Amino acid sequence: MVKVVTLFLIFVAVLAIFGKLRLPQLPKPLQRRKVATAQKCKTCGTYLFKGIDCACQKQQKSEKD
Repeated sequence: MVKVVTLFLIFVAVLAIFGKLRLPQLPKPLQRRKVATAQKCKTCGTYLFKGIDCACQKQQKSEKD
């Protein structure tokens, strides 16, 4: 029983060694799939959505008018 377990562990170790040797040859993921970083407001630090102004910027625009 001990011999079987030892052989199994050696077999798993050999598979791991071959897996690590082969891993660097895999292609790198495409840059297009990368998620863009979230944009924040420069003044207050809240997260911004596309095409929507921050609440602090809306207040500044209304004060200027």
